[in-house]
Amino acid sequence: MDMRKLKTLVDLVSESNISELEITEAEGKVRIVKAGYGVPTTMMMPAAAPMMMQAAPQAAAAPAVDAAAEAAPVQTGHVVKSPMVGTFYRSASPGAKPFAEVGSQIKEGDPICIVEAMKIMNEIECDTTGTVTKILVENGQAVEFGQPLFIVE
Repeated sequence: MDMRKLKTLVDLVSESNISELEITEAEGKVRIVKAGYGVPTTMMMPAAAPMMMQAAPQAAAAPAVDAAAEAAPVQTGHVVKSPMVGTFYRSASPGAKPFAEVGSQIKEGDPICIVEAMKIMNEIECDTTGTVTKILVENGQAVEFGQPLFIVE
């Protein structure tokens, strides 16, 4: 497929409400899927490629994920996770002292950070007592539901 034609199709998908577009022509098949926040991804397959070839890359990717999980260091201690999607802040205001630092003694129920969601500042309380040994998120970083924020031992 001509690259100008492919770029036009990608632009069409990204500027419209279409989430997925698949076109089959004599020289191959093109599938454009909008991933995330309007960023389209493109996958091209030659016409002669059998459908079973689609499963092979997924199977090959699985061992790489397992190898990465095995290589990751095992963390000890209690993991404090984000209860919501939002923006992580270590302090109540930009110039204020952080709620918790590495080495801080924290009691159950103490505020440990803020997660801003939809312009609402949500104070996150620690769900265990101990010492903060690691802060896993940078100030101002977007966090997901269940994402580890702190390690408390």
